[in-house]
Amino acid sequence: MSKIRILLADDHAVVRQGTRQLLEREADLEVVAEAGDGIEAVQLARAQAPDVVVMDIAMPRLNGIEATRQIKAIHPRISILALSAYDDDQYIFALLEAGAAGYLLKNVSADELIRAIRAVAAGEAVLHPAIARRVIHRFAPSPPAQPAADALDQLTERELEVLQLAARGLRNQEIALELSLSVRTVQTHLSNIFSKMRVGSRTEAVLEALRRGWIALPDTLARGD
Repeated sequence: MSKIRILLADDHAVVRQGTRQLLEREADLEVVAEAGDGIEAVQLARAQAPDVVVMDIAMPRLNGIEATRQIKAIHPRISILALSAYDDDQYIFALLEAGAAGYLLKNVSADELIRAIRAVAAGEAVLHPAIARRVIHRFAPSPPAQPAADALDQLTERELEVLQLAARGLRNQEIALELSLSVRTVQTHLSNIFSKMRVGSRTEAVLEALRRGWIALPDTLARGD
């Protein structure tokens, strides 16, 4: 089984050391590098090409927002998981606009952090439902910038269906059940979507689809909302 390769970016050495010890207890996780500031994070991401960067916001020399933007420009398929003490909209929106796949607060449990790393590595979104709703309303154009039919110039009809279900927060297994597909087929569709849209996660794909008007706010509502 291949391990998920992780870069830790935090300016507190004790936080990095504790997080590293926590993560490396898991057989499928491996910390390949640690960065104490944003510039070092970008340099190590370029050199190591990890699967996931766990990124703090407040760091010297270069903050986590700009470091995320630069890393995504270098390696679009690297997943960035923000781990921050800040829950203000300005930080959440800025990180997601820069390309982060998820946003967690530093008061999460060890199990939540581990699950989140595995999720973003698999292309899943990691946002608290309350945050997700704020984010969707922040990024959705009104009215849509382009007709949804334009999406079919880049995505197949099936890929658009998968993207719409992902926008509603369904996980891969739930999308597979909804469309009578295998989980592996759903993963393949998502991989193709990410490649065509030049993004690295479903969070990025959904936000970009909202910006382009390919999906609308009703598409993001789960049944019963």
